[in-house]
Parts: sequence; C-alpha cells; structure tokens
Amino acid sequence: MRKSKLWSLALMLILVLSTALAACGQDGEKDGSSKDDESGKTEPAKTLVFGRGGDSTSLDPSRTTEGETFKVTVNLYETLLNFGEQDTTIQPGLAKEWEPSEDGLTYTFTLQEGVKFHDGTDFNAEAVVKNFERWANGDADTFPYYNSMFGGFKGDEGHVIESVTADGDNTVIIKLTRPQAPFLKNIAMSMFAIASPTAFEKDADEFERNPVGTGPFQFVEWKPNETITIEKFDDYWQDGLPKLDKVIFKSIPDNSARLNALMAGDIDLADGINPSDGAAIEDNDKLQLFERPSMNVGYLGLTVTRPPFDKKEVRQAMNYAIDKEAIVETFFEGRADVAVNPMPKSISGYNDEIEGYPYDPEKAKELLAEAGLADGFEMELWAMPVPRPYMPDGSKVAEVIQKNLADVGITAKIVSHEWGTYLDLASKGDADAFMLGWTGDNGDADNFLYVLLDEDNIGSNNYTYYKNDELHDIFIEAQTEIDEDKRIELYKKAQEIIHEDAPWVPLAHSTPLLGGAKDLTGFVPHPTGSDLLSNVDFE
Repeated sequence: MRKSKLWSLALMLILVLSTALAACGQDGEKDGSSKDDESGKTEPAKTLVFGRGGDSTSLDPSRTTEGETFKVTVNLYETLLNFGEQDTTIQPGLAKEWEPSEDGLTYTFTLQEGVKFHDGTDFNAEAVVKNFERWANGDADTFPYYNSMFGGFKGDEGHVIESVTADGDNTVIIKLTRPQAPFLKNIAMSMFAIASPTAFEKDADEFERNPVGTGPFQFVEWKPNETITIEKFDDYWQDGLPKLDKVIFKSIPDNSARLNALMAGDIDLADGINPSDGAAIEDNDKLQLFERPSMNVGYLGLTVTRPPFDKKEVRQAMNYAIDKEAIVETFFEGRADVAVNPMPKSISGYNDEIEGYPYDPEKAKELLAEAGLADGFEMELWAMPVPRPYMPDGSKVAEVIQKNLADVGITAKIVSHEWGTYLDLASKGDADAFMLGWTGDNGDADNFLYVLLDEDNIGSNNYTYYKNDELHDIFIEAQTEIDEDKRIELYKKAQEIIHEDAPWVPLAHSTPLLGGAKDLTGFVPHPTGSDLLSNVDFE
C-alpha cells in the first residue's frame, strides 16, 4: 500500500513536470510567459530585448539632457505635440489641435479626450498646467533643459513663458513674453513630456525611479547598469497599440559584446553598431541593418575657464593639431562627414561658406608659441566611457587625438568616468577638454547653437563655459524673429563667430547604425535618437 501511494505520487509529479516543460517549450517571450487574447486562448507574449551602450541616468525626462534616458522615456510618456515618423515636422500628440495668435504670443491647444495616466488618473488641461508649473518653478540643476529652451525660470528676465492656464478640461492656453520661433518644436521634445501630477507631487525625487506617463508602455523595473523593463499599457488611448507586450532595455557597454549578443539571438535590436560592423550585419541573413537619419555632431569641448584654454590661440591650435579626416576615415567607415560647424548641413541655417580648420601641426605650433606655450603644456583629455551615435568608440578616438597633440608638444592624459559622473563633472567645468556630442532634439538651429554655446546655458548644456555677448544678442534675435530667411542669416553670422572663437574642435556628423533581428517589423529609427516602439512587432 505504501509503495502504491509513492508510485501514484511519483506519476503525478512526472505529469506536472511534463506539462510545465511543454509550456516552457512554446515559442514567444524569452522567459516563457504568455498572455490571453480576447477569445480566451493563450498566446505567446511578445518581448523585444533592446541592447544599448549605456544605462539611463533618470526616468524623468525633464531632469536630464542625455539620450539614454529619452530612449526609454519616449515610450513611457507623451508630449503635447509629436514629430513626424522620420523627421521633425510638427504633428498632433496629446494635443489634437493648436492655434497660434497673429502676434505669436498666445498658443491655444485642444487636448485629446479619454486619455489616462498609467496610475489611473485622468489626463486633462490641469495636468498640463501642473507640469509646466513644476518646470518653471525649478532651477538649472533640477530641470536643465527647460532653462535652455525657455530662457530661464519663473521670475527670470529672459523667461519666455508668461503663463500656462487651463480653460476647462480640454483646452490649454500658453502665453509668451516674446515670440519664440521654435516654440512648437520645443514643446514636442522628449524632455517636455507630460507626467502624472499625482505621481510627481507625491515624491518628486522618487519619481525619477518610478515614472508615470500616458505612453504606450508603463514602467515595470529598473536594475541599474543592467536592464530597464517596460510593458504594454492596456488602457492606452490609441487602439491596437502597442503591438509588443514587453520591452527590456539591456545595457551592454562594449560594442563587440553587443554585436555578439545580437548575432547570438540574445537581443533583438542593438544600437551603437560600429560602422566597421555594418557589412557583417548586412551579410547575415538572420539580421537587418538600420541607418538613423543623421542629425548630430561629435566634438571635443575646450573649457574656456580653465587655462590655457582661456586663450583663443590655444583653442585654435587644438583645431589645427587634430586630424579630423583621419578620425572619420578610421572609425566611421565612410558613414560620417567631417564636422566644420557645431550643427550638421541638414539643419536650416547651416553656413557652408565657412572653411574648416585644416590639419596643420606647424600652424598649431605657431599659435602655441604666440600664446607663450612654445614648449607645449600638460592637460587632461576626457574620453567618453560609452558609445554614442556621434562617437562609436570614444576611447579609441581619444588615443588618436592624444597622438596628434603629442606631435605639437601637448601632453594629454586620457581620463574617463562612469557615464553619469562624466556628464555631471563635465557640466561643472571640471574637464580641461572633453569628448561629447549632441543629437538634435527638434531639427532647429536654435537647438544646436543656442542650447550648446550660449551663456544662458552655462552649467547645463554649455559645458565649455564659453560666452560671447554679441553671439548672445544674435541668438535671442534669431529666436524672436519669425521670418525664416532672416533667422538663417543670423545663424550664419553666429557660426562665423563660433568658428573664430573655437570653443570646440568639431569632429564628425555621423550616420548612426542599428542592427535588428530579421523578423523585426515596424521599427523606424528617428533622427532625434528617441525611437517610439509602439508599432514594432515580430513577423
């Protein structure tokens, strides 16, 4: 009798295990979980694993300026206005209609109805007002991009936004102190996404780790330097979206390791693909190669408040000393242009009459001698620890720059830090020279020139601490001017001044590459670097 019971128990265990193993063997989500469709049938859940070069620094897009954050948050939050699928034309978002006044000082937005935040609270005009009030009452440390795009904060002389008010549940009225030509593009940027007031009023600091928006996906989990997991928001207001059930953003800092993970099928999508690896992906019948439309610049910033970079001759010497063409040929495999100006040619207002500094070590030595540094000097050269669209391998490029500088008598010690620390210290002016770059957020010249090189943005996006009073006046005039032809002439003049003052060594405008599984559909790389994944699916 005892043996019979034991045999029955063993048989039951075998049946249970067999059932479990059969379930685990189903195609679909990598962890074997599944979901029920509307008919009650069980279907495999669809999970995208997105390999990227670095972790996010925050999941509150308004509190940062770096792309690894926006890569995630564009899928969690939504903005009043959207950009086009592959450009920066203005499209409806959380606002379905908008109307500017004739004088350009008042904008009336009509909101979508029936939209909910992930925490169940209603999206309405009051929620929009509270978001703008939150940003306007902050400072450059908490909301650095608000400062850059809207001229300061509440009470500041240059603050562009006079008021944001609700007119009923579905209408928002924004009044400006002066016309701002790129205003609509500015509020379509990822960092001005509308968050749940219920969530950020509860604990503003904790909100960075517990984001709540209206987007197609909602936050699940963040394992720092490993993964960020988001999942389908079932109450999303756009029918049929998203098509995926879950997205896992996986940090794989090494480019080769990320490529290997893609080839092994451990991840489904990878950004930061080395240009030299593009052909390998194209030749692999299990993969596909994506090209992101170019709208970026990679540069070496020179902190002008740190000697000897407070001397223009030294900054110009750095431009002559570095062989930019060799860097582009060696590291970009023909998928980049040598940079001359701080913005790419695709941006309206680009000055193509400016000739770049040629590679001329002898001229660099002459300028160093004029600055009293004929014997050279010692400096720190900060190299990015993560691959970026505009700089696929920062450490290797730094080694080339180090050699170029040694040839003119400058001894450069290569330094690096963890990505978040790197950005924080560089923004405080702690670096002599630092490698960095920028992917445009709205396709306007203002978003490159004013944001990165104006005195208003020192300590936020202007890491070089460069300032020029004439340049500042040009930037403000260009923002206020509605006539596009006049704006173009102003920005061309601004580039002439920047070229002469040389706070940067512009390096490259790249065409960033991504690799994906062959059965991946609906993925459209956006020039801003923030990719909406709501239409992505698997065949």
